[in-house]
Parts: sequence; structure tokens; C-alpha cells
Amino acid sequence: MKRIFNFNAGPSTLPTEVLKEAQEELLDYKGSGISIMEASHRSKLYDDVHNEAISLIKELYKIPQNYHVLFLQGGASLQFAMAPMNLYLGGVAEYADTGSWSSKAIKEAQIQNINYKVVVSSKESGYDRIPDVEFSNEADYAYITSNNTIYGTQYKEYPKTKAPLVVDASSDIFSYPIDWDRVALMFAGAQKNAGPSGVTIVIIRDDLLDRVKDSVPTLLRYKTHAEKNSLYNTPPTFGIYLINLMMKWLKSKGGVEEINKINQKKASLIYDAIDGSDGFYIGHAQKDSRSLMNVTFNIKDRDLEEKFIKEAESADMIGLKGHRSVGGIRASIYNAMSVEGVERLVELMEDFRKRYG
Repeated sequence: MKRIFNFNAGPSTLPTEVLKEAQEELLDYKGSGISIMEASHRSKLYDDVHNEAISLIKELYKIPQNYHVLFLQGGASLQFAMAPMNLYLGGVAEYADTGSWSSKAIKEAQIQNINYKVVVSSKESGYDRIPDVEFSNEADYAYITSNNTIYGTQYKEYPKTKAPLVVDASSDIFSYPIDWDRVALMFAGAQKNAGPSGVTIVIIRDDLLDRVKDSVPTLLRYKTHAEKNSLYNTPPTFGIYLINLMMKWLKSKGGVEEINKINQKKASLIYDAIDGSDGFYIGHAQKDSRSLMNVTFNIKDRDLEEKFIKEAESADMIGLKGHRSVGGIRASIYNAMSVEGVERLVELMEDFRKRYG
């Protein structure tokens, strides 16, 4: 079996240990004689997996008792619409525009014809930074994207506001500790740090559940899923099973606090290579906004970028091509990316610079 280093932005790399365990249990889960994929979502066999995943998320993330953990579908993109559907009260919703995904969330607010305000934006500078933001305490909700995969920027601290803060944490969930006093609703597609694509994790404070209007369809209400423990309809059972395995893996690594230290080490290795390249490599994000999850950069001679990507692929490193909207190079180094993989990339960066710099 050959495993290469997968730097894709999502769906992203998963730990080999998790994949092996899923492989071993695929045909016969816990001696049941069936795959967990075949188990009824109403059965105890699956119910134990479902509830253990929720329990581990609460434990690892130190989530207070007055929050619900939900497993939904539709990806983070559906949450762009569900958040205003469930939280808007007729006042004003405030957004920080720091990249493509926050822009799409703003578009969903426009479609719903709610009163919204873009409080701050870094669009004019090419989304190269996380601008300072002050939300109104009276807003129905405030909205941020904690990490921007395309541009490689990340909040170092969540804004403090009395308005309920909504956080799209799709690309950095479970990668650092959370101050839950600042967060009312967090959501994330699982396919970066939490598991495979197909599951959306929503963590919501219970006082927000009753905000939803009667006109919102049943399946698009957070309250529906909270009251039924995410079993109102058939959930993506195999994806949730894999999230459970991912949470066990994260716990074996020392939890969120320890994985954060490893993430900082990995990111520093690449950023040091960029900063020490005498301008051969040019980082996209401003230094105080750099992401620990997605490192984005260009080569001074842009014509060399495709060659770099091809050499990386020949050296068993894939997924380094930047997003089509910005180009360049992007190394996505989520929780499951090993230090070894990052060291291999840095070795290539240094060797490539010596040959072409």
C-alpha cells in the first residue's frame, strides 16, 4: 500500500489509523455481522456510535452544557442560508467579509431580503488580512468566517460582542481551543478536520433555538434537529461513524490543545521557509493574519509555479495548486497532516529555490 502526502484543501487527508480502523470494521462492525453503513439509524448499534461522537466532541471542545451538537447535511453552504432563517429577528445582521465564503454567506442574506450590513471587508486588498471588526451589540447576529482556505487568513481571536456570534469554522474546527463565551453558533463541513464530506457539524447555544419563525421549513430549523438529537430524518450514518473515529484519534493525540501546538509547528516550518527565501517565495496573507491551516504563497517568477507543483507530485505530494480564483500554491495542513509531510514540502521548497532562485 502506498500513502502519499495529501495537501488538498478539502476533502482533505485523513489519518491512516482512522482509515485502517474503518477498513477493518467495514464488513463486520463490532461482531454484528453487518457494516455500520447497513445499520438502521434507529438501532442501538448505530445509536451508540452517534451518541459517542457527540459526547467526544463536547469533551474535546469543552462545550458548555447549554449548547447542542447537531449533525446536518448540505455542507457549510446550506448554513449560509440556515443561519439567517433561524436567527434573524427583523433588526440587522452584521457580517465581516474576509473572503469567498463570507461573500457567499452575505449573498444568502441578500436572497432572503433581510436587513444586513457588511461591517468590514478586506476585499480591496485581495483578502490578504483579517481586519479589525467591531459588531453592534444590538445586532440580531454577527457573522465571521474563522479561517479562509482560499486566501490563507485566520482570526487569531474571535471578536467580542453581545450580539450572538456566528462562526463558520469549516476549515479550522477542532484545531485550537474555543472561548465559548464569545460564540453562539458554530458550524463546519466535516471534510477538513473532522471526517469525510457529507456531514455538517453545528454547535448552537440553546437560547437561540426558539428564534425561528413558523414559516421556516421543518427540516431547516435547528430546533427540529436539536429536539430529535439529529435523528429527525436519516442522518449520514457512515460519515458520523468516521467523525467518531476522528474524535477518538484526536483524543489519542492529546486533544485540541496538543493538536494546536503541532499545527503551530507545522505552519511555522513553511512560513519560515517563505520568509527566509529572500523574496523567492511571496506569502499572500499579511503576517498577523496568517492561517495555521492553509498556507498560501506565490513564486516570484510565476512561470515556475506549475513546475513546482509537478515536482511536488513526482515527490508524492499532491493538492498544492492554489484555488483557481487566485492561483499560486496552497498547502493545506489540517490536523491529520503529519509533521513529516510538512518537512518533506519544506525540503522541496528549499531545494527548488536553490536550483531556480
